[in-house]
Formats: sequence, structure tokens, C-alpha cells
Amino acid sequence: MTDRIDVLKEKLQNLYKRNPFVGLLKMKVEDVKEGEATLSMPIVQAIHGNLFGMAHGGATASLADTAMGLVCISLGKKVVTLDLNINYIYGATDGETVTAVAKVVHNGRQTVVVEAEHRDTAGRLLAKARGTFFVVGSIELG
Repeated sequence: MTDRIDVLKEKLQNLYKRNPFVGLLKMKVEDVKEGEATLSMPIVQAIHGNLFGMAHGGATASLADTAMGLVCISLGKKVVTLDLNINYIYGATDGETVTAVAKVVHNGRQTVVVEAEHRDTAGRLLAKARGTFFVVGSIELG
């Protein structure tokens, strides 16, 4: 089982390294296994910042969407986002690294529901997100 997870992790990390949006926001795949993914994003004011010196909500929502989408891919499903809800609890500031951990809630034939939590380097909960994804095909992960 470990070999399969290692192969899955390597394939998904390589896939996301080629994603220009992920690169633009400086997201990094930290860990992935079937049904769960962890991504990080260093907050850089010049890239992620809003007018108040904090991470823009759109940047952190993108981190959640990307982490949850990666969970769907880890299940072998090609998806598009149907719905995304995020509750912001605390803001991240310049120099902070935000980590998103996403886990599958429902793995259906036509839809997948995933939840994600954002935390700062001290472990403080920054946001909670939930997304519903529509399955448009499958992805061969080997």
C-alpha cells in the first residue's frame, strides 16, 4: 500500500508543478494520499496581499479550492468546482505560511464533497472551507 501512495504522491506533485496558477500563487504540495491532501502557500504581500496588509481572501480561497481539487484527483476523478464556501476566522500576514489540509467527506459517482482547514505556522485555525465538485471524467493515476 505504501508503494501505491508514494507513486500517487509523486505523480500528483509533478502534475501540480506544471500548473501555472499554482506556481503564480507559490503553492506547494506537501503531502497527498488517497482522499487527503496538504498544500502550503507562503504569504507574500506583493503577490497575495490586500489593501490592509493581509492575505487577500481570493488567494486563500484559491488555496482551499486547489487543495480540495487535489483530493478529488487523488481519488482518480477529474472535477470542476460546483460550490465553494469559506469562513475566514483570522487573517494571514506577510511572511506567514498558510497550510491547507483537505479531506474527502463524500465520494460519489457524480459529486465529491471535500472540507479544508487553513492553519498558520503556529497551528492557529485561519479558515474552514467546504466544496462540492462535479465529476467530469476520470484520471489514470497508475
